[in-house]
Amino acid sequence: MKQLNAIDLFCGCGGFSKGFEEAGFNVCFGIDMWKDAIITYKRNFPNTFVMNEDITKVSGKMILDAINMNADDIDVIFGGPPCQGFSVSGKRMIDDERNKLYKSFVQIVSEIKPRVFVMENVPGLVRLFEGKVAEQIKDDFTRIGYEVKIKILSADNFGVPQQRKRVFFVGLNKNKIVNVENYSYPTEEYGEGFAKQAWTCKDAISDLDFVPDNCVMGEDIAYEIAPQNDYQKAMRKGSKRVLNHSITLHNSKTKEIIALVPDGGNYKDLPEELQDTRKVHIAWTRMDSKKPCFTIDTGHNHHFHYKENRVPTVRESARIQSFPDTFEFIGIKTSQLKQVGNAVPPLLAKAVAESVKKTLLEE
Repeated sequence: MKQLNAIDLFCGCGGFSKGFEEAGFNVCFGIDMWKDAIITYKRNFPNTFVMNEDITKVSGKMILDAINMNADDIDVIFGGPPCQGFSVSGKRMIDDERNKLYKSFVQIVSEIKPRVFVMENVPGLVRLFEGKVAEQIKDDFTRIGYEVKIKILSADNFGVPQQRKRVFFVGLNKNKIVNVENYSYPTEEYGEGFAKQAWTCKDAISDLDFVPDNCVMGEDIAYEIAPQNDYQKAMRKGSKRVLNHSITLHNSKTKEIIALVPDGGNYKDLPEELQDTRKVHIAWTRMDSKKPCFTIDTGHNHHFHYKENRVPTVRESARIQSFPDTFEFIGIKTSQLKQVGNAVPPLLAKAVAESVKKTLLEE
């Protein structure tokens, strides 16, 4: 079978790349400006050429020269460019200065012309300005020869123990793929075994519950609880130790307030005089052990473990994002939490990658 090569633009710590790798792709190049995330990426993808650079200063030719490949060798370009400069005044968003990162994504796709591109973003993008932004994106890629399909996918339908929705734009090169209309997104019936299940946050992390909330045990410790379900077995495959599982020590007052919030509760469960102690609506939110987790954030310390009186550790957050335990995060804890929170869940990325692979192999 032909090796399928992929390039990750805006690679971050590597959630998108991990999914494509697990789907059988050779991710040969990654680029991001965020140095901490790049250090983590290099640790986990030692065979990938990684560039810590501003993408607006990089061309398709520079990427191909770096990996010593021709444009025809590249099957997929994927990534999640920030899209912020929207306009309904008639000015194309690709001309907005704030969208130079998105513009670079389009430019590199137009230069390399992979068989497929995959672009990921927040689902609100589809509804923004009555759908005009999504249409603009579609038009930009249609103009350079791609048939574009758009769909919002929810991570919890693809084996991820988290309610996280993302929109995916999949573009098929009309000059390189004969039957572009044959592509179809993964469905909610996707996968088999553990990927088919709707996992709760307790399903995801209960085997990590041996760490008390008053003792920092370190970043590299032995497992003390056997895996309790297929999800935990899958996440622990090949891992001998628990990495990135150092807890955050809260002061006694904070822990007292957290303790008042029940499993699945939030600030509304607190006495009235404590409800405004934090001025954000997501404050004092505790995971619901019986449901998939809410969307993991980037470490703002507003979300808490379903039974412990603390925020989740990096490893617990990574489990909820579907990163395997062999995936190691580098940097200070606040940076690690941000890396995890900003990532595409690997199992969601894998589902999309497998749908793309099916189309590529049918050609």
